[in-house]
This record gives sequence, structure tokens and C-alpha cells, in this order.
Amino acid sequence: MHLLTYCADGDDTPRPGARLGEHVADLTALAASAGAALPPDLLGLVRAGAPALATLRALLAPVGPGHPAVRPLSSISLRAPLRPGKIVGVGLNYLEHVDESHRTLDTDRELPDRPVLFGKPATAVTGPGQPILHNAALTKQLDWECELAVVIGEPAFRVAERDALRHVFGYSIVNDVSARDQRRSGQWFFSKGQDSYAPFGPVVVTADEIPDPQRLDLSLRVNGELRQDSNTRHMLFGVARLIADISSGVTLEPGDVIATGSPSGVGAGMVPPQFLQPGDLVEATIEGIGTLANPVVDAR
Repeated sequence: MHLLTYCADGDDTPRPGARLGEHVADLTALAASAGAALPPDLLGLVRAGAPALATLRALLAPVGPGHPAVRPLSSISLRAPLRPGKIVGVGLNYLEHVDESHRTLDTDRELPDRPVLFGKPATAVTGPGQPILHNAALTKQLDWECELAVVIGEPAFRVAERDALRHVFGYSIVNDVSARDQRRSGQWFFSKGQDSYAPFGPVVVTADEIPDPQRLDLSLRVNGELRQDSNTRHMLFGVARLIADISSGVTLEPGDVIATGSPSGVGAGMVPPQFLQPGDLVEATIEGIGTLANPVVDAR
């Protein structure tokens, strides 16, 4: 299933939905019409676990475009699928990006022997079509990073790598927006955590539809120009290893998100470096999930 959160009909109230081709089923309306019970939002659905997913699958099975709970995709506005409890970012997780970062961001030349982790606050999350804020008072080096997002479905603490994927609800896209000059000055929080620095979406694809998260093409374009082009098989530490490593000391809870790292092709690594400016459009694409597009706007 391709699950999402949307607004429609001039109403800013977020609603949980499921994408059905070029249509969207409103999950709340669908459940009400069938006399069934579902959580009121996607985060609640994730936390409700397997029984809620089973109910949802049964409700969606007979539904088509003519159903009263279904509307055209073109009639809605997408929002971030959910607001995570926490976002765990992973740095230096693609071989080429390790070299690129060493040349341009003064990171170590050697490959890390375990995942390099950092956090992004939930307030950094923004949805499809929503602006990435360019605050010139805080950065002149605003950069992009297309990353596979892992949405946790079951609590994970001290999980073995062989069991780790059982704790995944689904997958999405995060653009790990970064202020490189803040990073160079030692301000990690302002480098990674400013408002709008975690575009997220457009959907969460349930794990059953992506049985192998290490075989997905991913790319990113700025104003239509290709900047990143790779595949998740090039991760130094795959999704299962990341879950095992993070959960060795931190409990991962349902709805938490792991941003699994960026391939090469970031703006800081270009010659000369290129950074995002107001008016730019950033489009991050991952196979089987879709495209997350966000404009860059002046924060003033």
C-alpha cells in the first residue's frame, strides 16, 4: 500500500489516505462507510500495528474510483505522511560520498567502521510541495541529499541484524537538507535541524511492497538538472545493519524515521560548489516510492 496524508476542498485538516493509481481513498471515510474502526491519522495507523493494517487491506480490496470515499489525486494537496517521534540521520553511508565529503567537508578519508549517526528534530519535517526555507542570515551554503527513509513499525531495542527488517513499517523519501557552512563552524544542530530541513514523502510504501530495500534506484534533480544518481545497493551499511546498530543503545519506536544517508552528487562536492537559492525546485526520486518535490523560498 501507498499511504499518505492530504488536505482537500480548502480544508487544512490533514486526512489519512491510500493512493490508488491516480486516485486517493480517504481512510477515515472508508472505515466509516464500512462500520470499521481505524486510527484517525497515519502515525496512529503505524502505532496500531498489524491488526490495523489487516483491517485496512480488507477495506481497500474492493474499492475503486467510483467509491464515495475516493477522489482524484489531482484534487488534493499532499502533506508529510506523519510527524516522526525522532529522525535518526546517517552520515557517510555511500562510498563515493565518503570521498566527496573528505574533499569538500573535511571529514575523515577512511571509511567508517560503524554507522555515523545524528538527529534531526521533528520540527524540521515538511511535506511534498512545501517550501525549503533559505535563511540567508544563517546559511549561504544550503545543500541537498536524497535519502531512503525507513519508517519503524514495531519497537526495536537491541535487535539482531537478521531480525531487523521485521521492525519496518515501510519506506519513504527524506531530503536531508543541510547548511554546510553551519556544519563547518561546528553547529551540527543548525546544519541539519532547521525548520523545513527534512522534506518527507510523498507516501509511505508498506514494507511488503519493497522486500529488498537495497535494490532501489535513487536520484535528485535541481531545476530539472540531474545532480544525484545512485542505487541503495551502494550503502556501506544497509537498512538491517542500521536498525541493529541504532537499537543497540536507543529504542526505535513506531513512527520513528531513519534517513539512511546520501549518495554522492551534493552541491558542496561540485566544482565549483553549487548551493540552493530561492526560486530553485528540488526533486528527490526513489524507485517504487515516487518523487518528493519542494521549492526553495526566501525565509524572510
